[in-house]
Parts: sequence; C-alpha cells; structure tokens
Amino acid sequence: MPRIALATYDPGAAPGKDTDLPELVRALRDAGAEAEARYWDDPDADWGGYDLVVIRSTWDYSWRAAEFGAWVDRVGALTRLANPAPVVRWNTDKRYLGELAAAGVPTVPTRYIAPGEAADLPDDHEYVIKPTSGAGARFAARYTPDRHETAVRQLARMHAEGFTAMVQPYVRGIDVSGERALQFFGGGLLHASRKGAVLVPGTPYDAEKVAHPGLERWRPTDAEVAVAEKALGSVPGGSELLYARVDLVDGEDGEPRLMELELVEPNLFLWLHPGSLERVVEAIVETAEQAPPAASGA
Repeated sequence: MPRIALATYDPGAAPGKDTDLPELVRALRDAGAEAEARYWDDPDADWGGYDLVVIRSTWDYSWRAAEFGAWVDRVGALTRLANPAPVVRWNTDKRYLGELAAAGVPTVPTRYIAPGEAADLPDDHEYVIKPTSGAGARFAARYTPDRHETAVRQLARMHAEGFTAMVQPYVRGIDVSGERALQFFGGGLLHASRKGAVLVPGTPYDAEKVAHPGLERWRPTDAEVAVAEKALGSVPGGSELLYARVDLVDGEDGEPRLMELELVEPNLFLWLHPGSLERVVEAIVETAEQAPPAASGA
C-alpha cells in the first residue's frame, strides 16, 4: 500500500481554494493508497516517510520562492517528488520561455527587465508586464503606451521586491478565442479547458484577479496538441513529468503559441472534468509504486 502525500498550502482562516483536493484524497484512498494532504511548510511532516509526494496546490509558493525552493530540494532528496525537483526549479522562473523559444517552440514574444535595468517599454502597442516568478496573475497588468508612467511605477515596485519583470505584447487573440489549457497526466493528454482574458484594461497590477474567468471544457485542435507536445518535449528532464498544463493563445497569424508552461502546481479542474479523476488516480498510484529514485535517502 503506497503512502502518498499531496502537498498543498495553508489557507489560514480563509477557505481553501483547491476544490479538487478532498475528492482526490478520497479517490486515492479508495484505490488502496494511504493518502493525505499536507501543508508544504508543515514543520512536523515526515516527507521521507512517503513513497511519493505530489506537489498539488502549493499556491503561496511564489511569495516565498527561496523557502519553497529549499523545500523542493529537501523533499526531492528524501523521496520521490512529482514533479522532480530539477524540473520544478527550472519551471519556477519564467525565463524558461526564452529557452523553449530557442528550441523552436512557438511562444509569445517575451523580453526581461531585471532589477537595475532601464524601463525599456513599448511605445507603439499594448503590452503586459508580469513577474518571472508568480502565480494567479499576481503583479500582472495590461498597458497601453499612454500609461507609461504607471507601468514604470509597477516595474519599480517589482524591482524593489527583487522580481525580474517580463514584458510581452498583449495577444489580442485571447479576446476572440480565449486561452486554452491542455492538461497532461501520466504521459498523455488528460483534458483541456478554455477561459477568457484575465487582464482587464485598467486593473491595477496589485489587485486580485479572477484567475479563470468563463472556464469551460475545450476540445483541443491538432495544432494545439502539436505545440503542447513540442513544448513538453523540450523540457529538461521532461521524460520524468507526472503532470503538466500547457497554456496556449492564438498569435497574430491565428496559430497557437505557448503563453505559459505550468509544471509546478497547476489547477487540475477535475470538478469541470470529473471523468478524468480515475486516470489521475491511476497515474499517481503507479508512480508511487515505482522503485525510489537513486538519490533518495528514504
């Protein structure tokens, strides 16, 4: 009977946002596993006592990036971690988009402005600023060229907090065809969803956003699947992935482009795709029953 921990975050007095978590724990137990949800920062957790630790919804990690990175390395040295620590480390910095673009993956064009660098912002088109380490549209905003001073203030705030900014053209295709999320689990396509634009013009960068507006089921096109598979095939250590979410939007030419690749703690949207639960459980249990990784100290 494998012992499995689903790592999540401590919501404090607020309700937890991972609506899939209780049902996933129940389904894993029904499948014969010893499964439980544990806060990733729980000082009393014996991570080495599990056959598998799945990073499920550690949704406060970007506020505590250094602490989370140390936790990932520690757990990865104790037992099997999904996804593996090197993959998680690589994916928590969105400069990976530059690597994927260099590998030939169609991506949204992206520039980076690190602390101390000049605020070189577009003056001829609408654009988006967001941090290279973030989640839930945190510190993300959409600007027109006439809002340059406001954008510069956002950069200053981000740089003061140690964030490198990424600047992308606002992809207008998202207003027409939305953003598609292709979810992979256990090496294959699990399901897909589509949502509307998250960044509404004029919304302050430090305002809380609705992360998944208008979410609905989606049947991905062959072109979308091809881009997603090319992106996943270009991930260092990608053969060891348990799960992935590939976010796509349409470029100016109408072809799908990679917006983001989420390999850390993507929302699975099992509540929207209840038929996927069985496949997720099977993949998790199968991974937990594999021999421990060579570096494991468990």
